[in-house]
Amino acid sequence: MHHFEPIVRRVKIEHDIRVKRWRRHMSGCAWQVRHADGRVIRWIESPYPRTPISLSLFLHEVGHHVIGFEAYPTRCEEEYHAWNWAIAQMQSMRVSPDAKVMSRYELSMRYEVEKAIRRGATEIPEKVMQFGRAA
Repeated sequence: MHHFEPIVRRVKIEHDIRVKRWRRHMSGCAWQVRHADGRVIRWIESPYPRTPISLSLFLHEVGHHVIGFEAYPTRCEEEYHAWNWAIAQMQSMRVSPDAKVMSRYELSMRYEVEKAIRRGATEIPEKVMQFGRAA
C-alpha cells in the first residue's frame, strides 16, 4: 500500500491547487476562478490518492492547471497533455503507472477523440488521433 499524503501536500503547494472536495468515485474535474483584482484560484475535485490509479487521476486534474486550459485548440489534445504530465509526474516520483493507470489513460483518450469526432472536429493532431477508431 502506498502512502501518497506527502505527494498530495507537495503538489498542492507547488502548483497552488485547492481541492473543492475529494470524490468517492474515480472521476475528477479542474477549473479556475479569476477575480477582478487579478487573483486566480485553481480548483480540482478528484479521488484522494490511495492507489496508483487514484494518484493518476489527482495528478491529471492538477495537470490541467499546469499545462493551461487554453494552451491547446482541442479538448482531446488538452486531455492528452494532462495525462502525459500526470504519468511523467508519477514516474518522477517513483510510482509506477500500473496496468490500471495505462488502461484508464487509453480509455479516457479514446472517449475524448471519439467525442471530438462526433462533435465535428476537423483537425485532430496525429499524436492524439492514434486513440481514435481504426479507419
